[in-house]
Amino acid sequence: MATPSESRHGMWSSRWLFILAAAGSAVGLGNIWKFPYIAGDNGGGAFVLIYLVCVAAIGVPIMIGETLMGRYGRESPINSMRKLIAVSNAGSYWSAIGWLGVLAGFFILSYYAVIAGWALNYVQLMARGEMVAITAESAQQVLSDFHASPLQMVFWQTLFMVLTVWIVSGGVSKGIERAVKWFMPLLFILLLILLGYAVTSGGFAQGVDFMIGFDWSKVTVDGWLIAMGQAFFTLSLGMGAIMAYGAYLPSDAKISSTVFMIAGLDTAVAILAGLAIFPIVFANGLEPAQGPGLMFVTVPLAFGQMGAGILFGALFFILVSFAAITSAISLLEPALAYLVEEYNAKRSRVAISLGVICWLLGLGSVFSFNIWSDVHVLGDKTVFDFVDYVSQNIMLPLGGLLIALFVGYALPKELVFEQLGLKEGLAASLWMLSIKVIAPAGVLIVFVKTIYDTVMG
Repeated sequence: MATPSESRHGMWSSRWLFILAAAGSAVGLGNIWKFPYIAGDNGGGAFVLIYLVCVAAIGVPIMIGETLMGRYGRESPINSMRKLIAVSNAGSYWSAIGWLGVLAGFFILSYYAVIAGWALNYVQLMARGEMVAITAESAQQVLSDFHASPLQMVFWQTLFMVLTVWIVSGGVSKGIERAVKWFMPLLFILLLILLGYAVTSGGFAQGVDFMIGFDWSKVTVDGWLIAMGQAFFTLSLGMGAIMAYGAYLPSDAKISSTVFMIAGLDTAVAILAGLAIFPIVFANGLEPAQGPGLMFVTVPLAFGQMGAGILFGALFFILVSFAAITSAISLLEPALAYLVEEYNAKRSRVAISLGVICWLLGLGSVFSFNIWSDVHVLGDKTVFDFVDYVSQNIMLPLGGLLIALFVGYALPKELVFEQLGLKEGLAASLWMLSIKVIAPAGVLIVFVKTIYDTVMG
């Protein structure tokens, strides 16, 4: 049951590079606008504490499971599952884990590239001073005008996809590793620069109180469910990325401690982003708004009203773009790895082909904001809403649930213990409890609630 020493696609040069790459996959647009808002709206520090408990109980065990599955298989999620099924004498239906992950990641990238294109556009808008002294109505109009122009949206979507394909074409060491080696440290540096700027904004105390001030009166059952959902979704689980990246992890790296570090970095970015954004928002007398509106209306408006706002506003959207690109390359890698393995094809050609298909799928999301805005696929959902809903709320939690169940019940215990360096004892018992009971129960609750809210809502 020994792990093959290397993947045919290459290997991370060190455990730290895997940590940076996996953290880059986990750190995305949601860390910057979603987590800070839901934390502040659900009890601040009290929510953060609950969220950390949920990460440890739900997110980390599934991430450990997905990583060990990838490292044992040493191939794409689809082919790694074939090996794992064979060694487990499990039913072939478990192969759905690999296919779900690859397809979910690909579908997510199709619309993720569209939103990331907005961030690239706002880098140049801020740098050119287009948002200086702008009013709230004008800031909203800028976004509305951008959405109304298919050509503009396609241009920036295309640019982002070209960057993603170019990086992934270089392979593990010359492409993905080189990108995260630069982008992730720069992301943290930019965050710290923006945090320093926020400290001097005049609204820092209010921003800190909103984000991490303990208010247990705001903690509700829904708040717990939101924390559970965020703990799962924030770590890029169930989309094949972590399994694909795990395949390139050196055999001597300790999976458990590595995953905890990734979860810690992901949480740190989310909290730092909130502490950098909300003081600036409050200093300008603005109200925090949930969703992309915070990032593309409220934040530009805030920077446009402050001294040196051109510089720091541009830096903010460069930060957002870095977070988006490190996530995007991890979304494309699982499908690319599978096709390279299956057809012995040249990596760059597969990357370009997948990039074109993903770009074409993304046009549906682009047009959802303009010429297809009246086209509804399911109920009142546009193409963009539908792809987002199915991939995020059905495919990912289903994939995560299956990963927990497969590792907990189908994989031979000795294989799992070997990968994790565990022996019978308290640590092993806690691990088995978390992967067999706590983590799948948590994901199932989130999954059922999501479906219930959709049907009843």
